[in-house]
Amino acid sequence: MKKGKLSIARLEKDVPEEAKKFSASLYQMLPRIKLTDLLMDIAYITGFHEQFIHASNNRKPDKEETIIIMAALLGMGMNIGLSKMAEATPGLTYKQLANVSQWRMYEDAMNKAQAVLVNFHHKLQLSSYWGDGTTSSSDGMRMQIGVSSLHADANPHYGTGKGATIYRFTSDQFSSYYTKIIHTNSRDSIHVLDGLLHHETDLNIVEHYTDTAGYTDQIFGLTHLLGFKFAPRIRDLSDSKLFTIDKASEYPKLEVILRGQINTKVIKENYEDVLRLAHSIREGTVSASLIMGKIGSYSRQNSLATALREIGRIEKTIFILNYISDESLRRKIQKGLNKGEAMNGLARAIFFGKQGELRERTIQHQLQRASALNIIINAISIWNTLHLTKAVEYQKRSGSFNEELLHHMSPLGWEHINLLGEYHFNSEKMVSLDSLRPLKLS
Repeated sequence: MKKGKLSIARLEKDVPEEAKKFSASLYQMLPRIKLTDLLMDIAYITGFHEQFIHASNNRKPDKEETIIIMAALLGMGMNIGLSKMAEATPGLTYKQLANVSQWRMYEDAMNKAQAVLVNFHHKLQLSSYWGDGTTSSSDGMRMQIGVSSLHADANPHYGTGKGATIYRFTSDQFSSYYTKIIHTNSRDSIHVLDGLLHHETDLNIVEHYTDTAGYTDQIFGLTHLLGFKFAPRIRDLSDSKLFTIDKASEYPKLEVILRGQINTKVIKENYEDVLRLAHSIREGTVSASLIMGKIGSYSRQNSLATALREIGRIEKTIFILNYISDESLRRKIQKGLNKGEAMNGLARAIFFGKQGELRERTIQHQLQRASALNIIINAISIWNTLHLTKAVEYQKRSGSFNEELLHHMSPLGWEHINLLGEYHFNSEKMVSLDSLRPLKLS
């Protein structure tokens, strides 16, 4: 403590220079590839395209329709639009792209395709060096909206314009397992449980990290009741409020930083209702973000909201005490958030069309673009992981090899991927796990 306030030292970087050089040497071996070819490779290897079942006739896409789907994914995920994509893709028309986007690329199909990719990546051996799929982080990526939209908010980040936020969930293995569009001025915290509870992947997330905007007392309470360990990075630690069940005077060494006493009476009186609320949220009977938004607006008058807040204050106090005393916990949180920030960097590189502005008016079409972007990100992560595995095997055969350095790598590099130019899709050159593209060794 400094002058009666909580304080912790800033974390030093723990990525050795050797790891950066090692990662660069592996990426130099990866073959250059067009994004069109990369998507086709991953479609053949994972079969994620088979999730785009026609909403009317329930047919899976054939070879020709798969190419159209890949082109539509790029048109939306790169934000160049279906019309420009048709112009840049020989043999395809806008009508074909619009047709598959309407009949095959609906929300459920996009979610299932994303789950296939995340589950495939989860099982790759190299992925286990980055995590076991039990921790994740979430972070928002602000997007300016260049058209009139009911879902757009004014915010200083947009100057005189308006925008929305793509809120993305990133696993410890560098896969993006859930995304949604939220109001930019909405507090991130009310959306945390949506992703943790309703993703459709095999990941068993038990611990989740957010930035400061991602937590409230109520979120601490609900995540605890739903079985998640919630671990936000706390920016203004000195302003944090700690609470006790007994009187503050019972803890003379901490009394200066204690701000209040837990109201155990309101917890006891409303505990059954709090449990029913948690159960309803878990079962999907009510939306977590909708409930959390309402709770935040009337927490002072509502006894249920007050009880949930008091439970959250207990959990928050325990967490903060662990946070200030355990450097390894702070590093783990920082590492998790860094993965989400790295994914946002890749996302912005891919989503370059129209100056990175969303031009869709409805939240459904905005989410469709965000989901297409997510699918491309996960495809890149898988492709890189597969070819980095080949590069690692080559390094092992070539001489000295420090396996510990693998923990510091990321499969989100894109310097070797051509995102621009005319888009050709080759359905004849099929690849498999046994016939990946050759490394660039010379």
